[in-house]
Amino acid sequence: MSSDQTAAEQPADTDETKAATGQPSPPEPVVRTHEMSVGSLRLSYTTTTGMLPVRNDKGETEANLFFTAYTLNGPGDSADRPLTFTFNGGPGSASVWLHMGGLAPKRVAMLDDGAMPRPPFKLVDNDATWLETTDLVFIDPVDTGYSRATSDDFAKKAKDVKGDLESVGEFIRLYLTRYKRWRSPLFLAGESYGTYRAAGLAGYLIERGIAFNGIILISSVLNLQTARFAAGNDLPYILFLPTYAATAWYHGRINGRVRKRDIRTFLDEVERWVETTYVPALSQGDRLPDDQRKVVLDGLETYTGLSRAYLDLANLRIHIQGFCKELLRTDRQTVGRLDSRFKGSDRSGVSEHPDFDPSMAAIRPPFTTVVNDYIRRDLGYESDVEYHILRGLEWSWGDGVAGYADTSGALRDAFAKNPYLHLFVASGYYDLATPYYATLYTVNHMALDPKVRGNIVMEEYPVGHMVYLEHGALYKLQEDVAGFIGRAISG
Repeated sequence: MSSDQTAAEQPADTDETKAATGQPSPPEPVVRTHEMSVGSLRLSYTTTTGMLPVRNDKGETEANLFFTAYTLNGPGDSADRPLTFTFNGGPGSASVWLHMGGLAPKRVAMLDDGAMPRPPFKLVDNDATWLETTDLVFIDPVDTGYSRATSDDFAKKAKDVKGDLESVGEFIRLYLTRYKRWRSPLFLAGESYGTYRAAGLAGYLIERGIAFNGIILISSVLNLQTARFAAGNDLPYILFLPTYAATAWYHGRINGRVRKRDIRTFLDEVERWVETTYVPALSQGDRLPDDQRKVVLDGLETYTGLSRAYLDLANLRIHIQGFCKELLRTDRQTVGRLDSRFKGSDRSGVSEHPDFDPSMAAIRPPFTTVVNDYIRRDLGYESDVEYHILRGLEWSWGDGVAGYADTSGALRDAFAKNPYLHLFVASGYYDLATPYYATLYTVNHMALDPKVRGNIVMEEYPVGHMVYLEHGALYKLQEDVAGFIGRAISG
């Protein structure tokens, strides 16, 4: 249940600020109080839903960012509670997936295995909410959710790696100021491109005096070179291969000898083969001798479930879209990108790429329906503007001189300047959007001081990209993150 809170309790822009900017401020956020049960506990909490202005050094409002904050009510100073800023990825995605998927006190009701239920879709209490451990602020970057830039030029500026960090970073600074949370233990939690943003923000904000206790990365990509299938870049072919193997194992497309092993034991063998056989072979390029090529083909056939002829024609390099189409082609089915356990059906059995991602198709309708109803009905925020769940943006990744976009260096800088920083990384075995092995590779190539390696926790889950969708993983993730936050604060 919920109730409205008086406008007097809402922080407001001062008249001086309005006069200085010469631009109207967004409407005051809507504040409501709620209660829910988590096991034997009764949680009372406050939601704050609305916009904060992002202003530049000239005082111009470049954008208004939509957010939903959850703060636990109770005795004591709220400034002493941990505070986690969270966002999703894309870029072009609203925070809806983490918000409505498993972190907030309410979540979308999915089937236990994460599949789409029969419509109409429902909202349920989330007894795995992170609110027990930390207050939460869900941020929608420019052109996602209800967030909008105030001009086309400012919109273009925000849809850039640097501009995105500046925009979200300014939101965080302003939130800490308006809601008096500068003393709180601070955390960032991102998913997918949101992990790229979180790593970048850790480095960007430490230079502005904002130090985080911990960074939580769910389904990570920090270095885009690990995910760009391009001529001359063999990294994705190498780093995606263990997830191809996990997918083939799940769908029963590999032989009985390895299929009988549990998934982690199997992947240990695959990773060793990749490092000792596959990497040296690809590094030789066209100089690879025929006898060694045969050995590599034997391994690829064993571990990926694809035909030897296909692997040979692919020159030992499997593109993600080709794999999603080819693995179950004889059954006229495809596998998902966000979660390769999901299967789809294409119009043509001979096309090169899948028509759609069946794992995305399973989640988009429920989340779209529920978040639009929840924001208006439960949170009390009303707008006729379309809430952008996920959309393609004309994003600037930089130029060729700078190389592949990469924020792992910014995260390394944050560790160097803040020795108390902790990092938690969650990855799914069946995630073909941000493969777990690519994340491991990136973290292992950050040139970190050995003293801070003990501050890093890497957890793997037998699920896809949205770790929290499956019930078992939802509770495991909550437990893991709660422990992580406690250790990051206490040391």
